[in-house]
Amino acid sequence: MPQINRDIPGQAAPAVGFDAPLEMLAQCHRRFEQQCSTLQRLATHLPQHGADAQAQQAATAVMRYFDSAARQHHEDEEQDLLPAMIEAMAGSDAVCLRGLSETLAAQHRGLETLWAAVRRELQPVGAAIADGSPGRALSLDATAVKALVNGYREHIALEEAQLLPMAARLLDDAALRRMGSAMRRRRGIAEGD
Repeated sequence: MPQINRDIPGQAAPAVGFDAPLEMLAQCHRRFEQQCSTLQRLATHLPQHGADAQAQQAATAVMRYFDSAARQHHEDEEQDLLPAMIEAMAGSDAVCLRGLSETLAAQHRGLETLWAAVRRELQPVGAAIADGSPGRALSLDATAVKALVNGYREHIALEEAQLLPMAARLLDDAALRRMGSAMRRRRGIAEGD
């Protein structure tokens, strides 16, 4: 089994996978940032080029990511990481972790609401090619995109500054293996794949 990289929370190990769930969560943050960047570029692209093939491809990829991987990431944290940390905590960590857990869960719900608003506008972009109207004038609400992007920036910063370092300190290898297995099952991936 690969060694868990506990030295640099928030940084991906060379081979990030379910055997290194904290690093996998941190790597997911990089993908969130990439998808947010794509959304920002798409908001600029649409008024100039309409729902062309490039916009359709970007919209489809962003929707696929936020509809599946983002949801799974939130579930990984709320159903596996935070409960494992609560089970392992002692002393003053308990108060800090309960507050952090409530804050992160509230942020997840807020981010999901922001995503739903952006998705409603993004869906016609993804469908424009399929319905025979490429180039159709479409736009994204720049304020909604900015709110989502800024929300994820703040959320990622909190997780990387507080949650992942605390998890690296509190969780033993057995807890991390259980977490990795749960993450694998959530994605429908069999052990050993």
